Amino acid sequence: MQFGIKTLDDARVEGKTVLCRVDINQPVDREKGTLKSINRIEACVPTIKELSDKGARVVLLAHQGSDIEYKNYYTTKPHAAVLSRLLDREVQWIDDVCGPAARAAIQNLKNGRILLLDNVRFVAEEQTLFEMKLRLTHEQQAKTLLVEKLAPLADLYVCDAFAASHRDQPSLCGFEQVLPSYMGRLFEKEFCTVAQVMEEPVRPCVFVLGGAKISDAFLMMKTVLDRGTADQILTGGLVGNIFLTALGKETGRGSVDFIMKSNYGEYIEKARELYAQYSEKIILPADLAWVQDGVRQEAALGCIPADIAAVDVGGETAKLYREIILNAKTVFVNGPMGVFEQAPSEAGTKAVWQALADTEAHTVLGGGDSITATEKYGLTDQMGYICTGGGALIRFLTGEELPVVRALRHGAGLCGN
Repeated sequence: MQFGIKTLDDARVEGKTVLCRVDINQPVDREKGTLKSINRIEACVPTIKELSDKGARVVLLAHQGSDIEYKNYYTTKPHAAVLSRLLDREVQWIDDVCGPAARAAIQNLKNGRILLLDNVRFVAEEQTLFEMKLRLTHEQQAKTLLVEKLAPLADLYVCDAFAASHRDQPSLCGFEQVLPSYMGRLFEKEFCTVAQVMEEPVRPCVFVLGGAKISDAFLMMKTVLDRGTADQILTGGLVGNIFLTALGKETGRGSVDFIMKSNYGEYIEKARELYAQYSEKIILPADLAWVQDGVRQEAALGCIPADIAAVDVGGETAKLYREIILNAKTVFVNGPMGVFEQAPSEAGTKAVWQALADTEAHTVLGGGDSITATEKYGLTDQMGYICTGGGALIRFLTGEELPVVRALRHGAGLCGN
């Protein structure tokens, strides 16, 4: 058991039907009917393989597509083909979630075999709009169609979807109310890794916060500063621009216009308050870059032209951040330093990411853009740990108890001795 949650070390699964919730949501090429990436699928393979090898009848539940926009929903059929290849064994698939066909397939499953159900978000109660509007308790989720139809066919429930653990939906939080419940190997690894960053980081502990997801960044920043988790925070991207604007530093009219048009103006005052309290820990860019006629330009603060839009940190900032990262013992990263997708504005992110690869510190990366940058620069194998979760990771680092963590702790009480 870890943090009040049962692990697979505590479970006896041979001959048992196991409902296993995974997060294998990937970008899809709809024209070809294939997946553009398989990193999340690869991450959950150890749990599925272990359950299958131990003789469990494995039933996989998963979603595919944006949690709010139903037009993005897609079948999990291509995922079954990828899983079959990665596991070197057949993964059956059925175009049903909890109807008669799905239930029959579960009942006919043999020991060691694996069945992937279709997208759980095809069931209305699994949609985030349903979650946000009705706000069902976990006890109420246990009485939804999905749980009432599938739970009686299962002996236990395993959640390996840490990336979705900030969601409060029946496939994630309902089964734990009626079935002995455990976390899978990926969930265990991610949860324990980020818990250690929060509770017992090896110091110096440095946070690198950039990107454009401002609300998450500011919530997390306040938590790790108030708790004393972070020794230093290196800012970049829109996060850095907001701090510089709050302190009256010139970032270019385009940068300020973007902040205001995006309704981020409220964070200027929050940045001012945070910096007043933690100025010795919050490190701001010393220079910025912009693009003029397709060519990268850089200047130190105080020398920034008034009419530009900053799109990256400058070279001096990148050197400073590299030095700090190389001298750290723990580094947590969420968000790039600028618009790394384009060549003229990627130098800051590229330099900082190379420092993450070169440092001897334990590095933990999270968030979609952070992962994309890591893959773009071919540095995946040189990072300490890459979390599959973005929203879940941020929520955890803001000090919020994740709904799935709470549900799994309840489910641990149904496991017996």
